[in-house]
Amino acid sequence: MAPIRVLVIDDSASARDVLSSILRADPAMAVTVAADPFVAARLIREAAPDVITLAAAMPRRQGLTFLRELMAQRPLPVVMCASALEDKAEALFVALEAGAVDVILLPRVDAIAQREERHAHIRATVKGAARARPLPRPATEAPPRRLPAEAIPAPSHAAGPVVCVGAATGGTAALIEVIAALPAGAPATVVVQHLPEPITRALARRLDTLAAVEVREASDGDELTRGRVLIAPGGTRHTLLGRRGARYFVQLRDGPLVACRRPSVDVLFRSAARAAGANAVGILLTGMGDDGARGLLDLRRSGARTIAQDEETSVVFGMAREAIAHGAADRVVPLGRIARELLQAGARQ
Repeated sequence: MAPIRVLVIDDSASARDVLSSILRADPAMAVTVAADPFVAARLIREAAPDVITLAAAMPRRQGLTFLRELMAQRPLPVVMCASALEDKAEALFVALEAGAVDVILLPRVDAIAQREERHAHIRATVKGAARARPLPRPATEAPPRRLPAEAIPAPSHAAGPVVCVGAATGGTAALIEVIAALPAGAPATVVVQHLPEPITRALARRLDTLAAVEVREASDGDELTRGRVLIAPGGTRHTLLGRRGARYFVQLRDGPLVACRRPSVDVLFRSAARAAGANAVGILLTGMGDDGARGLLDLRRSGARTIAQDEETSVVFGMAREAIAHGAADRVVPLGRIARELLQAGARQ
């Protein structure tokens, strides 16, 4: 099998050396490097990479300009790379919004076990991204489409419907399209998107400016009400759905990795099956791997309505494909119909 061709773009020689060394430890990857987008453009023509890593800190917005032009002219899977996430969260989020499919963080000086775990995660992320199919995007982003304002029937259950959404690779752009289309009275929604915590915070802030619903990063104990979307914080804890009487709330809990992830979509979906059952709606969007597939099946078996994004509109048809293979999805629909399906499913609860 031919190796995966990776192009590492970073103006920092030390960062290029660190990342290329991590990736070359896997014989399934062949790595070339570029110090700036101008050299990278030539290498893209000559070497035809399968996946690109792009530094978040390129000077004078060169990286973002390069990314936008690439997505408009010759879409390729791009993984953003940063070494100091706290300083780059906004830049990384803008890049994800512009079409990058994932994010990796160069490891700090950690214990050997932690370092090896991080290196393995970096390699897995880049290899997974190589299977992505990013869609062409205009060099200047158009505003997300909104659904026409419409009345939403009151829920038949005392607690009201609750929607749980899972996404991973390519999910940032998908979530923007879905959440920005929801009217102010949309069902209560909680989202797990595989991203580090500062970026999930940036995602929540961005969605809050675009959407008619209230969007914020979840805190332990936050209540879910109609017109509110809570984004699970990335990082060290899982996000679960709990219930007190007729009210739903989120719980942030420590725990081991599930499906190699924390927070895990499976953990959220399974908690929703227990707490809400037939009063829930489960939605699985684009993403690498199988996180969420078995949890969506638990939701369906509990009586919940379940929806999966189709292959044609998915950047990576992994999680949704596994869910469909497990018989977990009531409906398989393109991204442009997810928001309407969410509203219709919530209205029937």
